[in-house]
Amino acid sequence: MSQLYQFEVRTIEGETVTLEQFKDKVLLIVNTASACGLTPQYQGLQHLYDTYGEQGLVVLGFPCNQFAGQEPGTEAEIKSFCDLNYQVTFPLFAKIDVKGENAHPLYKYLVSHVPAPYRTGDIEWNFVKFLVDRNGNILKQYSARTEPSALESDIRQALIHAV
Repeated sequence: MSQLYQFEVRTIEGETVTLEQFKDKVLLIVNTASACGLTPQYQGLQHLYDTYGEQGLVVLGFPCNQFAGQEPGTEAEIKSFCDLNYQVTFPLFAKIDVKGENAHPLYKYLVSHVPAPYRTGDIEWNFVKFLVDRNGNILKQYSARTEPSALESDIRQALIHAV
């Protein structure tokens, strides 16, 4: 089993879970923010989840306040914002750090396990995306400015490859 599935995370509702519940799914893991110029990407992420969710894609949103304080709210405020403005139905998690000394272990793992040609470097801003296959292998990292729609081909390819 991939080490990825062993990480504990807290849901936006405050429940501690492991990523094991997402085993055998294609994952798109994204650090998000509600007050960012890139916040409209929530719409594209929800579209991907709506389009490919039944085929096995799960988008995982991890709010982060490390970039210009663009996610200052509480988990309840973040959830409400996402519900009201973007009708987000994909899983959201509690606010975390994604870089630096206090980075969540999941993000340390993600950054250090992206294959060479697909690593964009450290988390440069909100909405950096990681595509993970059904076996927990990190396939690619996408920069913050990469629109969710640009990932569709890679997502379709990952969904085709069965466990």
